Amino acid sequence: MSLLDITKLPTAENSAIHLHSGDNVAIARVPVSQGMMLRVAGREVRTRAAIPAGHKIALRPIAQGEAVMRYGQIIGRASKPIEPGDHVHTHNVAFEELALTYEFPEHEIPLPAAPDDVPTFLGFARDDGRAGTRNYIAVVAASNCAAHTAELIAASFKDDVMPPNVDGVVAFPHGEGCGHSIGPDTVQLQRTLAGVLDHPNVSSAIILGLGCEVNQIDHYLGASASPSGRLIGMTLQSSGGTRATVEAARREISRMIERASSEKRVPLPASKIVLGLNCGGSDSFSGITANPALGVCSDLLAQAGAAAVLAETTEIFGAEHLLVRRARSREVAEKLLGFIKGYKQYLLRFGGSFDDNPTPGNKQGGLTNILEKSLGAVAKAGTSTLTDAVDYAERIRTPGFVFMNTPGYDPVSLTGLAAGGVNLIAFTTGRGSAIGFPTIPVVKIASNSNTYGRMRDNMDINAGRIADGDATVAEIGHEIFDFVLRVASGAHTCSERLGHQEFVPWRIGPVM
Repeated sequence: MSLLDITKLPTAENSAIHLHSGDNVAIARVPVSQGMMLRVAGREVRTRAAIPAGHKIALRPIAQGEAVMRYGQIIGRASKPIEPGDHVHTHNVAFEELALTYEFPEHEIPLPAAPDDVPTFLGFARDDGRAGTRNYIAVVAASNCAAHTAELIAASFKDDVMPPNVDGVVAFPHGEGCGHSIGPDTVQLQRTLAGVLDHPNVSSAIILGLGCEVNQIDHYLGASASPSGRLIGMTLQSSGGTRATVEAARREISRMIERASSEKRVPLPASKIVLGLNCGGSDSFSGITANPALGVCSDLLAQAGAAAVLAETTEIFGAEHLLVRRARSREVAEKLLGFIKGYKQYLLRFGGSFDDNPTPGNKQGGLTNILEKSLGAVAKAGTSTLTDAVDYAERIRTPGFVFMNTPGYDPVSLTGLAAGGVNLIAFTTGRGSAIGFPTIPVVKIASNSNTYGRMRDNMDINAGRIADGDATVAEIGHEIFDFVLRVASGAHTCSERLGHQEFVPWRIGPVM
């Protein structure tokens, strides 16, 4: 039945959601008891077991080996005969890696142009044409050897009252940067750290090393040092150790704060928004409520000439054919498929598979395998043309819908998006999430009202109202869009108020 027809009180007519005419399962909107009669898709079905909210109910007989269908797509095959009213999940659905057919674009589609009349927000105009939604001083550790000192430097400003226009001093500690094999791993770390140093939400920064690590600070100073003093390099070995480095850094940061206070928010077009799209702790409702609503917001941004950046390569697997047909060129489509192929090889090196991705919490929330999870996850990207596909932490340079190659592991994925230049992140969750980022506001969107109420301090928007019958996908999508503009103008998200600052670069190589 249509989501628009759902009311709060469970009845035979509204207790299950049928998403596509070709689906042979429905989704329980509420917990359904054994023996309850449901009326779904023009047929009556009596449940043969108690079925939790978000889990699948068979609408007709499904023979062993027959495809199980959700979203009009195959999500697996019955591992045993399934009767109408059965609970359909991991106990009777087998994962199968599909041989997908790709519909490549025949002609290249031009990049979208920003319209003249678009909404505006109050942001920080940067010299390179990008826009900041925050104005931080960043202290970035070049290696694990400098991580503790970077934290001490930032913590020393904790009780200081920042002047207007300055959001604070934040540290980027991590466990990488030394003992790396020289090659792709060090190159990726350097690209990641360069991206958070030279970021539109950062007014000035310090790159801090021990002095003898693999990841030398000269790499950053030679590539992007500015005579204006917006990037300063220091090492503990040349500055006199931990305490002396903290004091030296404090002197430099005091000057950086004074300069940052002179930078003011000005009206900027919404085309300057670069929104990262991520999900974590997903459940079955994520693909029904929060992700499609965020997809509406993504389409609104694309129409305004802004960028919406979908991440998590592991969570488009099995749905990549839907993205390929939206690519603006064969080249972009092939780049996307190349990332999936490369990720598969990466997993095989460690004996893994894409279906390792659904967590125990995902499965408790009704997601049976990665195919089902991916089909719901890609809804975050709406319906717009795929304008580009970029590698982890690469600079995002095109408007519209962009894909970035990241793991599904949330802190690593957000770090890649941040290094690529997103100035906000929208994060959907079904089971609940408490993640944030040091310099980028993270908007949390709950897929169900239970999680929204249970983790109210962490959630900004309740997309569960869609399943409750209190709002439509389009209404929540516009609500997210409006909220993104308010946050871009300085309104704080829940993760910011709670002080979440997770930062985890992607380590891909061996420890030496």
